[in-house]
Amino acid sequence: MNIQQVVADHGAWTYLITFVWTFFEGETFVLFAGFAAANGLLSWPVLLLCAWFGSFGGDQAYFWVGRQYGTRLLAKRPMWRGGVDKALDALKKYDTAFILSFRFIYGIRNFSSFAMGISGIGWKRFMILNFIAAGLWASSFIAVGYLCGHLFERMMGELAHDFALGMLAIFLLGGAGVLVYQKWKRRRRAAAAALAAPPSG
Repeated sequence: MNIQQVVADHGAWTYLITFVWTFFEGETFVLFAGFAAANGLLSWPVLLLCAWFGSFGGDQAYFWVGRQYGTRLLAKRPMWRGGVDKALDALKKYDTAFILSFRFIYGIRNFSSFAMGISGIGWKRFMILNFIAAGLWASSFIAVGYLCGHLFERMMGELAHDFALGMLAIFLLGGAGVLVYQKWKRRRRAAAAALAAPPSG
């Protein structure tokens, strides 16, 4: 199989996977996508926009969930309380700086947008700062991947191109696998719920 031809024919899926992956998290994928862009396999401006809007959209969604259902969800999932409390403490101490940087802070990043939805911060203010923060995050990781790709190319020559092709193919397959798995899980939950429901009539 000619991987380069596959990427040329179906590389647009990489941008879609980048958007979906960054909606949930995904800096590792963004790094390798940036690496592939450095080797001419992807367009880095398009990649940047997909990662930017994916990350922005994901955290806006988590913020909305926190604003609408945060208290009820915490009551049902008390194990989230620790992460939410840490995020709220950081927001109280650092305010704007925390909103701009929480994506880079491991340990509380997964709860941060949800926690800020609970906090009562104005949604317009969060949206503006979140948009800026998503751009900083996407630019940083794509830039690191892009620079590493160029450095690797200088050191390894054509081997760098082959390596980028291989990693891109792995992540394309992995991303497709994640989407299929998530769809299967939703169907399984729906089937389980249907079996558990009492018969009508």
